[in-house]
Amino acid sequence: MARLSKIWIGTLMFLSLQNLYAQFSVDGQIIQRSEFRNGFNRVIPEGHKPASFIAHRARLQAQYEFENLTLYMSVQDIRTWGSTPQVKASDTYLSLHEAWAETKIGENWKVKLGRQELNYDNFRFLGNLDWALQARSHDFALVKYEKESAKLHFGGGYNQDAQLLSGNLFLTPNQYKTAQMARYENIFGKFEFSALFWNDGRQFVARDQVGNITEERLFHRQTLGVPMLRYKEGNNAFQFYYYHQFGKDPMGKNVNAFNVSLNYSHVLPFDVEKGSALTLLGGAEILSGTDNTHSESNRSYNPLYGTNHLFNGYMDLFYVGGAHENNVGLQDFYFKSRYAFNKKLFVQGDVHGFFSHADVWRQEGTGTERMPSFFGTELDLSVGYVYTSAISLQAGYSQLFHTDTFAYIQGVETPKRTQNWAYLMIIFRPTMKNKFIGILL
Repeated sequence: MARLSKIWIGTLMFLSLQNLYAQFSVDGQIIQRSEFRNGFNRVIPEGHKPASFIAHRARLQAQYEFENLTLYMSVQDIRTWGSTPQVKASDTYLSLHEAWAETKIGENWKVKLGRQELNYDNFRFLGNLDWALQARSHDFALVKYEKESAKLHFGGGYNQDAQLLSGNLFLTPNQYKTAQMARYENIFGKFEFSALFWNDGRQFVARDQVGNITEERLFHRQTLGVPMLRYKEGNNAFQFYYYHQFGKDPMGKNVNAFNVSLNYSHVLPFDVEKGSALTLLGGAEILSGTDNTHSESNRSYNPLYGTNHLFNGYMDLFYVGGAHENNVGLQDFYFKSRYAFNKKLFVQGDVHGFFSHADVWRQEGTGTERMPSFFGTELDLSVGYVYTSAISLQAGYSQLFHTDTFAYIQGVETPKRTQNWAYLMIIFRPTMKNKFIGILL
């Protein structure tokens, strides 16, 4: 009898563990990327040597589901090969990327709390920055209403440097202190539509000559937009988006800026079963700017929390890592083409023509001279190959043909004649659908 009881207890424990494991999943990814930089992100001056390196992202993701509750955590290690010695006790490269809980509070309602990615539409304004190895996540509270094709998400964040005993001064650079958002999306026949409102509060601090704080304020900038208006008919698609920013920038200047884009794409299928097709896309994007003699107000649009690598060329010369922010703006006229040999292999070629949006003025003696608005041309070539369901290879080469105007805007007096960039990447993502990173068509 005792033996039989032990067998039953063991069986019940085994079934309980099986039930637990059925709700608990562990996933991960590793990205290894080597780069050659000779003008990436900034025009490289004459006499400066190119940079080359290998870096990685190793991410471990775990999810637990119980009834109407989902718990999720993701930790990652971001490092450049050789940045730490072979023998070491600890380092600072391991960090928490996401940690959130989501629970159902009604038939179509959920609440998601904690550190999480905000990844919407084409990632122009809110994106997870997947190209950057460290990526982006927010400390946020999000309420979701989702029914059929209609989705309404709204929420906010409130950030502090630490758990202080007094005061609410927030000094973490390039971060909002408070943020609120509301976003709605739906599908109406052949139209896909979304609308977004975002309010961003930045801490302003003024100091005296010895560094004492003399003033604390919170300036709010609002972004109102239509992030997605897409119409698809057969193999043809039109896509439009528009954002407008107003309020105050982090320095307290009045903001009046916009971002508008329109493109058209057409797919020429050759072998549907094989996956062979040619996709052609042409379009334009304008991000408003402030001429470089104007200082009373800010007319420069800022994409803030988007995955900016996907736009305006892959050399990241605009709106990535602070490049070209609060500047003369940008007009980007582009043509892109991608040929898929099959479902596993593609090549893509893009060309961009860059122009300033606002006037560019150069000081000449006691006067000023207006410079041509043309910044230059960028050519991007990309290749992707799915080796297995878990492993993909990606490579790219880009070259910039810059003008004197762009070199002047970047503050480089004698730029190199050749400005280029190349990379090779191996992506291990066993369960993720997006096998490639940082390529958009």
